[in-house]
Amino acid sequence: MLIVGVGGLGAAAALELARQGALRIGLVDGDRVEASNLHRQLLHGPADLGRPKVEVAAEKLRKLRPSLEIETHAARLTAGDVGARIAAYGFVIDATDHAPTKFLLNDACVRAGKPFVYAGVVGLRGQLLTVLPRESACLRCLFPEAPAEDETASCQDAGILGPLVGLVGALEAREAVKCLTGAGTPASDRLLTIDAASLRIREVPLRRSLACPLCGDGFETPPPHCSADTASRHPEETVV
Repeated sequence: MLIVGVGGLGAAAALELARQGALRIGLVDGDRVEASNLHRQLLHGPADLGRPKVEVAAEKLRKLRPSLEIETHAARLTAGDVGARIAAYGFVIDATDHAPTKFLLNDACVRAGKPFVYAGVVGLRGQLLTVLPRESACLRCLFPEAPAEDETASCQDAGILGPLVGLVGALEAREAVKCLTGAGTPASDRLLTIDAASLRIREVPLRRSLACPLCGDGFETPPPHCSADTASRHPEETVV
């Protein structure tokens, strides 16, 4: 699995994957540990301030699972290297807090036929969606154009609830395990939204758009590396 972003979401996902027996994890993040983020980043502590996040995460994950193979990339993901970064992995976890990077990952994974899970947390709300290329809705089926950076709320402006980040990151890890092992139905074609204020989990049904500029009728890509039982999904909205 490749985890892009080793902050709150990525730290939680990496911990969960290590505990569940993952053999190999790739970590991509160009940032360093900051004091303002420690309340939501499970792998980082005060002694790690100023160190590269991928370095700290790899060090602590190896202590937890000495046999775990970890590859670190201490750099931001770019359009020039995203294809090479994802090529060696069977599943990609979006653990970033940057909208353009989320769409960059979406586009690269769909074109390469790589299943991946998108997630985001701002304030008291979280979202999660697994994308199976050419089989389920991708981000551009929902938003043909990526939103501008000033059109989306940031963690600095809206705040962020640490435990919610940990929950969503762990769910991302679970999506990776489900997709790679076939044990369970991935959260594809349904946007999972979590409201920590009301403790309600809501599923919004989605469908791949044939007019999608990325994965619509005119686009060809290899089949995804995992499949889902689409016949078992309920078309109606569900509240848990």
